[in-house]
Amino acid sequence: MTTLPNSVLGKAVALLNAYEPGDESLSLAELHRRTGIPKTTLHRMLGELGEWKVLERTRRGYRLGIRMFEWGQLVSVQRSLCDVAAPFLACLSEATHATVNLAVPEGPDVVYIQKINAPDEPRRPPRVGGRLPMHCTALGKAILAHGLPGQLDDLVSGGLVGQTSRSVRDLVVLRAEIERVRARGFAEEREEAVVGVACVAAAVRNPSGAVVGAISVAGPPAKIDAARVWPTLRATAQGLSRHVGRRGPGW
Repeated sequence: MTTLPNSVLGKAVALLNAYEPGDESLSLAELHRRTGIPKTTLHRMLGELGEWKVLERTRRGYRLGIRMFEWGQLVSVQRSLCDVAAPFLACLSEATHATVNLAVPEGPDVVYIQKINAPDEPRRPPRVGGRLPMHCTALGKAILAHGLPGQLDDLVSGGLVGQTSRSVRDLVVLRAEIERVRARGFAEEREEAVVGVACVAAAVRNPSGAVVGAISVAGPPAKIDAARVWPTLRATAQGLSRHVGRRGPGW
């Protein structure tokens, strides 16, 4: 449980942030445990959020409401990028027979906004909507290598927290790796973000050349060969970037 915000808005955000993947409904007692909000305040907030359909009352407690879903559909850039990328990801999946991902930067993390799982492999995290530290993922390294100046410095100012025993935790090592990504055009990682998963990624750009996200090919380390998948991945990233460029100045 984090420090309880003082403002009403802060408490409302803390309440919504209490929900985690797999939560269908949470009881008043569980929401109190996760947020630290007094039960009387919590009960009042739940009633008001229910009136706005942000939350819904169930027999087991409270679940996220239809209004949350509607708001999610209004995330225009990510939604539009998903729409544009869908056929490119489908072709990449068909060509590589691997899991493919599309992610965008969000602070020190990447957020996965689209994913096609390989049909013959078990589903592994992260899920769509999930996030991982940028420096632990090939997607994040591709974004960092071609992103804004100072982005890497901003990232490391908070320290490098690893996800697995293979995660990069040393700034000198990370800088050298980012330079290699710039030189060869693609990023890769092997079990740095998720144990049992290797990944090769390339950046996606908008009309002005700014990086808006990245796409990747992922799977068991024994099946992911960067030299083999890079030509197809590069062509896909270039094609998607050109297609994004046709969406107009809003990008």
